[in-house]
Amino acid sequence: MTDRAEATIAGSGVRVLVVDDDGGVRAGLRALLEQHGFEVAAEAGAEAALRRILSFAADVALVDADMPGMSGVEATRRLVRRVPATRVVLLTVAADDDGVLEAVWAGASGLLLKDAEVDEIVAGVRAVATGHVAFDGRVTGALVAAARRMAAPAEFAREPVAVALSARERELLELVAEGLDNAAIGQRMFVSPSTVKSRVSRLLATLGVHNRVQAATYAVRHGMIGSEHRAAA
Repeated sequence: MTDRAEATIAGSGVRVLVVDDDGGVRAGLRALLEQHGFEVAAEAGAEAALRRILSFAADVALVDADMPGMSGVEATRRLVRRVPATRVVLLTVAADDDGVLEAVWAGASGLLLKDAEVDEIVAGVRAVATGHVAFDGRVTGALVAAARRMAAPAEFAREPVAVALSARERELLELVAEGLDNAAIGQRMFVSPSTVKSRVSRLLATLGVHNRVQAATYAVRHGMIGSEHRAAA
């Protein structure tokens, strides 16, 4: 199978709305998405997209987080409110702790950095279209840092840790919480990326969560990561 055919299959049937106030950027994103088999339902600036969102029937909205005027976070909040079926992926130049948390609160299903590889952006849009989340590994670290600064809800403060992890599982969880990808984790744990992938899947099942962001947040809230916990383990 050719690379072009594989790309077409990867995006087949997914309709995307591109939201950016820069026409040149919109054209670039349209070309990238169409090259990988996605159907671009429409492209528009934030205000126009919000006015016409009901007519676009998009599966995913790819939204610039750094637009002048209306921010990407505000656009996300309004898009999610008006058309809950359209899932939002924000594209940003950089993500600080508060910015990541705001994106999550606004309802974004994904947050990717603009300097990510094309394959990462394509995979992220596809993942979100199929009901998953897509957060760049570097963004995951910012989300965990933001969660750490928040006071834990009372129910978490009273709740004992329900899941007992081995030292190796705890180490894996900490590396996931740092936002490292499978290759980087493999280097730290001296195993192959494929082994990391299977171990992360088992870890998610053990914790009863669906993705790395949820695992990291769960771990922070339940006091399961951090040097003091490693020392006590």
